Amino acid sequence: MPPKVRNKNGPMPTTAQSLAGLLKSARDIMRKDKGLNGDIDRLPMLTWILFLKFLDDLEQQRAEEAALAASRFRPAVDSPYRWRDWAADPQGITGDTLLAFINQDECTRPDGKRGPGLFAYLRSLTSSNGDERRDVIATVFKGVQNRMASGYLLRDVINKVAGIHFGSSDELHTLGALYESLLREMRDAAGDSGEFYTPRPVVRFMVAVSDPHLGEVVLDPACGTGGFLVEAFNHLSKEVHTVHDRRVLQERSLLGCEPKPLPYLLCQMNLLLHGLDSPRIDAGNALGVKLTEIGDRERVDVILTNPPFGGEEEKGIQSNFPEDRQTAETALLFLQLIMRKLRKARRGADSLASRAAVVVPNGILSGDGVCARIKKELLEEFNLHTIVRLPNGVFAPYTSIPTNVLFFDRKGGPTKDVWYYEHPLPEGRKNYTKTQPLQYEEFLPCLDWWKDREENDCAWKVGASELLRSGCNLDRKNPHSEEAAHLPPEELLGDVLERERRFVEIIERVANLLRTATHASKWHRVQLSEVLRPVSREEHVEPTKEYRLLGVRLDGRGPFLRETVIGSESSATRLYRVCAGDFIYSRLFACRGAFGIVSPEYNGCYVSNEFPTYTMVPERIDARYLRAWFLLPATIAVVDANCTGSTPLTRNRFKEHFFLALEIPLPTLEEQRQVVARIEEVARSQQLHSEIGGVLDSLLSAVLDRAFRESGVAGGERPVRRARKVRDGI
Repeated sequence: MPPKVRNKNGPMPTTAQSLAGLLKSARDIMRKDKGLNGDIDRLPMLTWILFLKFLDDLEQQRAEEAALAASRFRPAVDSPYRWRDWAADPQGITGDTLLAFINQDECTRPDGKRGPGLFAYLRSLTSSNGDERRDVIATVFKGVQNRMASGYLLRDVINKVAGIHFGSSDELHTLGALYESLLREMRDAAGDSGEFYTPRPVVRFMVAVSDPHLGEVVLDPACGTGGFLVEAFNHLSKEVHTVHDRRVLQERSLLGCEPKPLPYLLCQMNLLLHGLDSPRIDAGNALGVKLTEIGDRERVDVILTNPPFGGEEEKGIQSNFPEDRQTAETALLFLQLIMRKLRKARRGADSLASRAAVVVPNGILSGDGVCARIKKELLEEFNLHTIVRLPNGVFAPYTSIPTNVLFFDRKGGPTKDVWYYEHPLPEGRKNYTKTQPLQYEEFLPCLDWWKDREENDCAWKVGASELLRSGCNLDRKNPHSEEAAHLPPEELLGDVLERERRFVEIIERVANLLRTATHASKWHRVQLSEVLRPVSREEHVEPTKEYRLLGVRLDGRGPFLRETVIGSESSATRLYRVCAGDFIYSRLFACRGAFGIVSPEYNGCYVSNEFPTYTMVPERIDARYLRAWFLLPATIAVVDANCTGSTPLTRNRFKEHFFLALEIPLPTLEEQRQVVARIEEVARSQQLHSEIGGVLDSLLSAVLDRAFRESGVAGGERPVRRARKVRDGI
């Protein structure tokens, strides 16, 4: 739990307004430093400074409590590396002396003696004195670098942070809320969605229905900045009534795993600010352990997570999984891990089943092959009791991929029925947006339905046997929606035949293109500098002007509108205007496919200096061909290999001279268009194939409906209601 308010002689709590002002002032100072580029650099800097101030305040409070109890206190950080020794004095070390003390492996310390620098000392800490916080501190600072170039500006930032007093529980709560807003800002600055942030309403809903209890162990194996763990901590805190309860919550309740240095640091800080004294976050890859080596000791009671999807894991990681379940898709690997990590059923009728709530993309529901084998195990060995289907835009604008939440447990044998709940959009809305996001209150009807389940316009169930017969296709449409009302079987059959005809035509065109296309080995290669020209339409930010700011989505999904701001609210003093047809990429996330072409709807928008911009030489390269080339895994691998940078904390950057030196195979414009045509035709055939499967499902339902209706089983109600009554009767 957060520390209690100090006595009257202690520092006065800081108000929410003054806290926000302190953090804004610190960030304004950082904007002057030449070593930092945007909030993606500023937030990590602010985080490690806040971390050290928080740690020192906490240690001083623990020392006072130990003195009152006449017990010995062992500090995690020794003098002269404590905040109070080098940072608390506003007239203390500054300039190059401060930078040397923080950055160098060996330096003159604030006490005048020679010794390790601050970061070098913190990275060397071990828990040999019995304090696990030392291991946490060492792990945190292994991935931290000081990127500020001016020691004088750094001293100014430190003096601002010194005005925050972490001895107040109210202040901690306020700072925690402010910190969450900073996390969202950093996500926006990066243009990278799911990696850092799952919408808070979704997190709250998943925790609420999973309902972890004190004494259970909660795990997030892909915890990012700790959103699920913070919400679980708050949920469990309601059951704390004794000193023993508090010890259970603090020491034995929450586990996480996050291998990337920046989210790891942010997660530690997020949990500390919300009251968890010693977060137990593993800095390794949760997938890095052989599945067969996970035993009872490593299993947990509750798993809450939104694992990364769309990524690819290396062969070494894939080999940790059974041969027939190996895949590069991270979401499928995490799903297998989660199934393995759930504790086996305990004896006793009153014992709670171990359970999981997992966000997955739509592709997992309909996937075959390895994906189907994993789902078969889920249906046969676990109880997959609920799938909540989230509408489009829940994660907007950072990803447009439709998502679902799987709820399953390990008690009661195999799945009998799977309940589906389709979360409806508010009336009059077509989707969620960044400015009109999902609200937690919208989950209240689902929460009311959760315990006493009955079919309604949003809820229906499907037998596990039917799902197994279908090849474990879990992608089921709502039978009560207007879209599900059956057309006559004759119309549906005609629709299938027409789509099949178009499918065959497309395949024939693809085959013809493959026969006539020039072989790629005959194409000569040129550097991108020959077909792209750097362009800079720099503008000074005007206080009253409105700016539409773009980011670039990952995996080749191109630019998107990140936000609209008034100049006076922008953190940048200069922005760069882009035009339709420009090619832009993100220095920070190029290795994740953050490339794209500006579409006409974004003509005249702006980007920061983190997004280099180019125009294409139209007589030499087709824009669609260039975009397709950047989607190739081989291209992304070359980009990743050429990223450089001194710190893994803020990711390595892909610099412009490396970008322009990339070599691209360059056939004639006509051959480029043939390549694009092949790609588009294959994509079209995939879409048609999927549509045919959906129409065949409807055709089967329509034939059954016709058979029952003609036999007099159903009356004159509309088809969707008849289908429901027939199913209930069976």
